[in-house]
Amino acid sequence: MFRVVLLGLLLVCASARGAAVHVVPLEGAIGPASADFARRGIERAAKEGAELVVLRIDTPGGLDTSMREIIKAILASPVPVAAYVAPSGARAASAGTFILYAAHIAAMAPGTNLGAASPVSIGGGFSEKDEKKGGGADTMTRKVTNDAVAYIRGLAELRKRNADWAEKAVREGASLPAQEALKLKVIEHVAADLPALLGALNKGSLQVKTVQIDWRTRVLGVITNPTVAYLMILVGIYALIFEFMNPGLILPGVIGGIALLLALYALHLLPVNYAGLALIVLGIAFMAAEAFLPAFGALGVGGLVAFVLGSILLIDDETELPGFDIPYALIGGVAVASAGFLIFVLGMLAKSRRRPVVTGREQLVGSAGEALEDFAAEGWARVRGEQWRVRSTAPVRRGQRLRVTAMKGLVLDVVPEGD
Repeated sequence: MFRVVLLGLLLVCASARGAAVHVVPLEGAIGPASADFARRGIERAAKEGAELVVLRIDTPGGLDTSMREIIKAILASPVPVAAYVAPSGARAASAGTFILYAAHIAAMAPGTNLGAASPVSIGGGFSEKDEKKGGGADTMTRKVTNDAVAYIRGLAELRKRNADWAEKAVREGASLPAQEALKLKVIEHVAADLPALLGALNKGSLQVKTVQIDWRTRVLGVITNPTVAYLMILVGIYALIFEFMNPGLILPGVIGGIALLLALYALHLLPVNYAGLALIVLGIAFMAAEAFLPAFGALGVGGLVAFVLGSILLIDDETELPGFDIPYALIGGVAVASAGFLIFVLGMLAKSRRRPVVTGREQLVGSAGEALEDFAAEGWARVRGEQWRVRSTAPVRRGQRLRVTAMKGLVLDVVPEGD
């Protein structure tokens, strides 16, 4: 009997642990890091037997690929997902509107808004900017817009929400505050806070568990920042060049390899223009080649131009989302530093060309020496602290000063001083 009661208590405790509401914050621009965090949060809630997942949204929009990853996770979730735009003052603009339409339950806090879902770049992302190209837009823009309209209408019909307004949000960039969204059946609930929302959903008695942003999401968020990815490319390439110039140092090669691999992973997740990436690599290669193959600045200047153009083209900045572009000030600063380094290298090369030779065969010609013996045609002399076999067309006395005029093999041609 005791065992039966104990088993019953264990089952009740397990059920109580599973009966929870998981709150997953989705804040800031939607990118690879936030998409990965939201997807794992939804999957974790399903594994732990949660009764509801609440995506707490406050976003200006984000990348199309990241948005679709979150929507796929919502549609595949066995646990109902509620998209809740909160707190007051928050918004679900652009990609956030698509996510809200995909959720099983849509809710907003008073003083929030959604909409402005016009696509503004092919494959790049969505932004809050109102696109006003209309019928004059080119064919590709119309294709992208029509694809976005079909996508959001499909989500609206799946969740029995206002599909006409959804299309208006995409084509015209329309927006709605919370109360109007409720009247137009874009959302189902307006709730002041999370307890009010859970009460409206009859989930008020459940335990609320907020999913905290973990280290993986933070690291992914850092390396997928276009500015950080851009700097990692530069660090990686310059470190490898330094390693090749100084074989055996090891550390620059290790740092360069790690930085370059992380940068390539980040660029794989971001909307990258690979022509821009190729221009950056080509520009750095040209500037490095200038140091080894002096071309009077042609390689260096050409490399600098290619580097700047590649940096501007690297990330598709038409999304106009904060955090998803490379600041021009950074590009300018790196370009100026590269130009300064190039001028320094060229200046050193020019000085080295004007500097007299101090080593090798050429250094001996014109050097002074002293005869070590009397000889008429060929004998021994000391030149620059070393004994050399020397040849002269005039007789030479021991101790006489000599001047080297040429070197043939291991024999120096000399003339007596004063001749």
